[in-house]
Amino acid sequence: MSLVSMKVNGEAVCHEVPARMHLGDYLRDEARLTGTHLGCEHGVCGACTVLVDGRPVRSCITFAVACESREVVTVEGYDEDPVMRRLRAAFTAHHALQCGFCTPGMLATARDIVLRLPQADEKRVRIELSGNLCRCTGYMGIVAAVRAVLRDLQEQPDPAVEALRRALPAAAPLDGLALTGAGAAPQLPPLRAFEPRADEDEAAAPQARTAAGAKEGKGKGQHIDGEFSVPFPPEQVWAFMVDLPRVAGCLPGAQITAQHGEEVQGRIGVKFGPMQAAFEGTAKLERDDAARAAILRGAGKDTVSQSRAQGDIGYRLQAEGPGTTRVVIDMDYSLQGPLAQFSRSGLVQDFVRRMIAEFGRNVVRRMQNPGAPDDAPAAAINPVALFFGVLKDRIMRLFQRRRR
Repeated sequence: MSLVSMKVNGEAVCHEVPARMHLGDYLRDEARLTGTHLGCEHGVCGACTVLVDGRPVRSCITFAVACESREVVTVEGYDEDPVMRRLRAAFTAHHALQCGFCTPGMLATARDIVLRLPQADEKRVRIELSGNLCRCTGYMGIVAAVRAVLRDLQEQPDPAVEALRRALPAAAPLDGLALTGAGAAPQLPPLRAFEPRADEDEAAAPQARTAAGAKEGKGKGQHIDGEFSVPFPPEQVWAFMVDLPRVAGCLPGAQITAQHGEEVQGRIGVKFGPMQAAFEGTAKLERDDAARAAILRGAGKDTVSQSRAQGDIGYRLQAEGPGTTRVVIDMDYSLQGPLAQFSRSGLVQDFVRRMIAEFGRNVVRRMQNPGAPDDAPAAAINPVALFFGVLKDRIMRLFQRRRR
């Protein structure tokens, strides 16, 4: 963990976060500024673009620690900006937005064009905007809005805008930041910004982690951990946890349709607020009986949104006391497609941890009633109750943080 301090929209912000958290997650999950949208999370779509020291930056491929002591401006902080005031009016007049998902990043790039290229023609504007993708408008309204602002400033210069142009940062690259505004291809940070720290050698190692639980280093994208206790000795819990049909029976919405040794096919349904998915795919269990540790590696596709998911669910058993076992869960996963936007939400990650705890309670119920058939329904996990429980916890933490 690293303590990261910066000025966001004119206010000092300081949070302790993982060293590899990107700026987009820092702004959304720590600073609670959700106007910065995360789309591709590969630095391609431009939706996450924000201003760092006055220059547009891809927040999804910029580490938060690289922004230590810098000034960040998000879409929530544009109220007093003279260029943004003109761009907002022009975007409205020329119908330059529809769903609005790309708009925060589009505005940041448009502002850079207006300040850096006062004489830009339509071709140049299109080139500069080509690093920001929009699925709705066809770009005509966006280009027209930017050109209208440029034309107005040529006909009647604005002293406030001229002052911003004179104060533009030098062209030298900002070390460690993923700058934009150079045409279709975003400029990536120096390679050293992605090199592992000394304590992340395991994360950078090419070999896969072993079933005994060695850390792989978030290679699957997002990481969530959790644990629960079971009032049975480790040998009994281990026999249950490697029996995939019995484990699946503890998670409502999960169903195994075929099994061949340690490999299974199945489906699982998920519902969280507006997010609904029904993933179908395969998974394979890798187990280390001596260490009582295992990894379930799987991949699947949502039949509704066509989103794809892949990940590893690792679990290991620890003797906690006489006749009691602690099950430690480590989950690494990634999502591609429409559901990827939800995967990084801190609210969703808290929800999953609650799901792990509920799953643990179902494991205890099954083990306490070994005579029940494998297809007996598990105690239902109430997504509404979980959602509001997580929401309440986060609100309470927010009030406690403000009191400090």
